Amino acid sequence: MFSFEIIERFKNTPTPFYYYNLELLKDTLRIVKEESEKYNYHVHYALKANSNVEILETIQSYGLGADCVSGNEITRAKELGFPSEKIAFAGVGKSDEEINTGLENDIFCFNCESIPELTVIDELAQKKNKIANIALRINPNVEANTHHYITTGLEENKFGINRWELENVLEILQTLKNVKLIGLHFHIGSQITDLSNFKGLCLRVNEIQKWFYEHQIIVKHINVGGGLGINYENPKQELIPDFSSYFSLFNDLLELRPQQELHFELGRSIVGQCGTLISKVLYVKKGINTNFAIIDAGMTELIRPALYQAFHKIENLTSIDDVNERYDVVGPICESSDSFGKALLLPTTTRGDMIAINSCGAYGEVMASQYNLRKLPKSIY
Repeated sequence: MFSFEIIERFKNTPTPFYYYNLELLKDTLRIVKEESEKYNYHVHYALKANSNVEILETIQSYGLGADCVSGNEITRAKELGFPSEKIAFAGVGKSDEEINTGLENDIFCFNCESIPELTVIDELAQKKNKIANIALRINPNVEANTHHYITTGLEENKFGINRWELENVLEILQTLKNVKLIGLHFHIGSQITDLSNFKGLCLRVNEIQKWFYEHQIIVKHINVGGGLGINYENPKQELIPDFSSYFSLFNDLLELRPQQELHFELGRSIVGQCGTLISKVLYVKKGINTNFAIIDAGMTELIRPALYQAFHKIENLTSIDDVNERYDVVGPICESSDSFGKALLLPTTTRGDMIAINSCGAYGEVMASQYNLRKLPKSIY
């Protein structure tokens, strides 16, 4: 994945830092466009996965829309050229200030997650003499079979409007004069690698669409969220996810009404493999069962392993030793959870070796913190 020239460049760059392969990102975007346009699907990029300016400029240049979950994400999307008519605003806890940001920018749609939110958007839109386009985010109660922290489509989760609330929602919508229902929104979770889970979503959306049709309602668009996962275990074998099978599944199973649009909100699957966290070994410390390779990147640069027990493939880029040994690869933060992997088999590792933590393009840099008063990581491309 890394040429000799790139590794030599790494040696002269202060660590830790994020390295982004923009050519891989462009290849991924090209395939996303090719596969989605077969069915006239609309793809919004989920800024929460990575809001790095260079990354966003590249994504915007391919004509994707933006899926935002904060007012600041809307502002950044607008600053970087994403058109208002392609910006969707999701999130279970939109503040008045954030809603006003969406209204002032005349965004495509607010994905609404509760009855109280509907009424607040209506009140704020009335004050601005505007009509806010909304989609109802409905909790489909579909299991995503992913980590419980990133499962969003079950009734026990905080997200979305439950099906048993829909009659009440329709009654309330009739009283709200400054919102317009244009869509239905669904999202069942993240890092989903078994496409059969999306089959369950399609069938549930068909059921809910039928319910709305029986109530004489056909919305302009259906938004099925995102959630398509990437290959963390063997990234080199699957640098670009199988977008062909993903989009064709929805074409085969989802029953759209005539003229109805289908929208997606993809994040990780677009940017996940294009980012790598590069770090340097500070010390190698003898342990009881394995050695500790203590590197200068920590949970401040990449929190996913500590937060989700997530796996990232780790490589020693500079060791030329043919002997492999077991290492716990850990960071410098004063927390026992500051670990990237246990008992990993790596070539003999010594102080100064360059370490690559792969598949960090999503939920890596964007979740970095300054805990322990550390500097935020820089990026190179």
